[in-house]
Amino acid sequence: MFLQTYETYNSINDRDLKEKNVIVIDTLRATSVITTALFNGAKEVIPVSEVEEAIELSKNFDKDTFLLGGERNSQKIEGFDLSNSPLEYVPEKVKGKTIIFTTTNGTRALKKVASAEEVILGCLLNASAVARYISKSNKDTVIVCAGTEGKFSFDDIITAGAIYEKLKSLIDFESDDLSKASYFLYKPHENNLYDIMKYGYHLRRLEELGYAEDIKFCLTVDKFDIVPKLKNGIVRTSQDF
Repeated sequence: MFLQTYETYNSINDRDLKEKNVIVIDTLRATSVITTALFNGAKEVIPVSEVEEAIELSKNFDKDTFLLGGERNSQKIEGFDLSNSPLEYVPEKVKGKTIIFTTTNGTRALKKVASAEEVILGCLLNASAVARYISKSNKDTVIVCAGTEGKFSFDDIITAGAIYEKLKSLIDFESDDLSKASYFLYKPHENNLYDIMKYGYHLRRLEELGYAEDIKFCLTVDKFDIVPKLKNGIVRTSQDF
């Protein structure tokens, strides 16, 4: 097995994905939100790129069967039911519902890799579950970091390092230099990830906007034992496909 990491989704194309597992990471906060929503009983999450696309898609659903969720510039979208805070996706709100979801970085990354044979969603909350899933398939794997505003982001690459570390304990594999670098960034700070992530632009911006509790939640390692999987434009847990 060979593991390759891309620092943003902008640098990847379809031929890089052919016949490979793909892990999409947007720790702060899209993949963390989707993982939380599914763990808390959401039926499915449909990621879309644009606000208008989400609103148009919602017209295909009965009123009480869906919720609109997401953000633009880290803030809740006007008229939407939920923001991009995982703390809002509690069972009493999301259980049994379809979440139509759009964010600045994460959902665009998912759309970019949708042509891949298998796309799974990773974050710190499910790092071990993702590593186990990948180890069992033992196929070449691409990690795609969503990044922030099209640029490298600490939170995503360190999450890639966490998945690398979990995977390393399960199987032997080869990897590119960026995958190794993600591990070497993660490992010294594995017991307090905030110590390294606090230097990242995206985390600081979320703190300034008042999302400290979101950050604390998203930096929790292995809170959930599920693997969200994107298939035919819909994210469900892997056992639901």
